[in-house]
Amino acid sequence: MSLEPETPRSCPVRVAGTGSYLPERVMTNHELEEAVDTSDEWITSRTGIRERRIAKEGEFTSHMASEAARRALDQAGVAAIDIELIIVATITPDTLTPATACYVQQQIGAFKAVAFDVSAACSGFLYAMELARHSVGAGAFRNALIIGAEKLSAFVDWNDRNTCVLFGDGAGAAVLLPSTNGGGRILSSTLGTDGAQAELLNIPGGGSACPALPGAAPARPAVLSMQGREVFKHAVNAMRQAANDAIAAAGLGIADIDLIIPHQANLRIIDAIVERLDFNRENVFINLDKYGNTSAAAVAIALDEAHREGRVKPGDRILLVAFGAGLTWASAVIEW
Repeated sequence: MSLEPETPRSCPVRVAGTGSYLPERVMTNHELEEAVDTSDEWITSRTGIRERRIAKEGEFTSHMASEAARRALDQAGVAAIDIELIIVATITPDTLTPATACYVQQQIGAFKAVAFDVSAACSGFLYAMELARHSVGAGAFRNALIIGAEKLSAFVDWNDRNTCVLFGDGAGAAVLLPSTNGGGRILSSTLGTDGAQAELLNIPGGGSACPALPGAAPARPAVLSMQGREVFKHAVNAMRQAANDAIAAAGLGIADIDLIIPHQANLRIIDAIVERLDFNRENVFINLDKYGNTSAAAVAIALDEAHREGRVKPGDRILLVAFGAGLTWASAVIEW
């Protein structure tokens, strides 16, 4: 589903500040060599991942989300008490209910905000961005805080070498405000879903279809399950199309894009997309090697790092594109 840059009755919306948080603990490929039948060379050559961050005991998704939020608010110059909308994108909530966004609201003191979660896996941050863009653009809220946050280490089977090497923990956030006086804006976005492919990437246990009951293990475990080859194929095709759709909806061509920030899942996927888009690899932001796949947090963390490292300058046009379980995909073009 392609969405027009803005309706005549809406005002443009900009990214006013970004923030991210990564846990202190670094887990290298060499550590995983000692736990499962794998090697640093095998992981790096097939994924591009060298290490990932792991949350400490007692550090939950909401804690990481709140820290990223504080940093984004500080950069935007917005007080937490003035935030009106909080959307947290996550597939690893603190609890099934209430929403992780409710915990974030409490932790940062944003007590005036409407707060809820979205679950769109790796595409979640861009889903949240689109919901917030239209809410702020239509005047329903004066501002929004959007966050992608995951504690995937709590849902990984550490005996499964096909999945445990891929994922890490972290959070990224952004503050959205109305755009005035040419101060940048979100130009367009594309969202998509193919529920017929839901079984390719999921956490089968723990929900109402397979609840974790007191004193009994679920028939299907609450750990990540993935059919890697099929996911790879769908990811490349969906992200390429989503990228082209968002660029076209913004009235641009690929030559008008200054930087691409793709979902950080697998270096081979990123390279395949860049090749199909015929884009300069040097203008693609990649931090996959340091953090692995942090699902909904990945694009948000990368956007913040690119911004703070000076890879994003006023007037630049940035393409964000992601793909995740659902299957879901999303893209957005931002003029900074």
